[in-house]
Amino acid sequence: MTGLDLGSIINWIGLFGIAVFAVSGSLEAARKEMDIIGFLLIGSVTGLGGGTLRDLLLGATPVYWVQRPEMVMICLVAAVATYFLAPYLTSRYRALIWMDAIGLSTFCITGTAIALAQGASPLIAVCMWVMSATFGGIIRDVLCSESLILSSRELYVTTAVAGATTYLLLQMVHVGETLSTIGAFIVGFGLRAAAIVFGLKLPQYRRPDG
Repeated sequence: MTGLDLGSIINWIGLFGIAVFAVSGSLEAARKEMDIIGFLLIGSVTGLGGGTLRDLLLGATPVYWVQRPEMVMICLVAAVATYFLAPYLTSRYRALIWMDAIGLSTFCITGTAIALAQGASPLIAVCMWVMSATFGGIIRDVLCSESLILSSRELYVTTAVAGATTYLLLQMVHVGETLSTIGAFIVGFGLRAAAIVFGLKLPQYRRPDG
């Protein structure tokens, strides 16, 4: 697969992930009954926040969306669409959880791939995935005064670490970008979906009595 094909795949996956995360942020704005400006703000910071932090940590400035304003436009369009469609959803919270799961699984691929392309080691690439996939949701929850989704009882970060690791391993055995991407998404989203449906979680720390 050529470098052009690789760049194109990562680009389209990134645009999709931004749109999905923007929808998840807008759904939270709907739950808080915000006005259209609130939808635009929360949707945009959720869609762009993770990648912004990733670029700052990697020293890639100006950050990606400053040079590509169409990414901001994607967030704005997603926010406006959600503003009009949210009243027709029977459960905005369930929709938010599933949109977040899709965005999480998507960004675990793009965050890892972009870090690798910039010369980061595999360990740092996975760390950049954590930043890309979670920071937007953290900002969303903080701005909306919600409990952080990171503290949810189901597996969250673990699922996308699995997806990012799958992507790295498949890249190491040279199966191609398409199969690496599909495999990583299946593992990340599949595990997160199972966690949502079945309540899968890691053992929690409990303080000893006294």
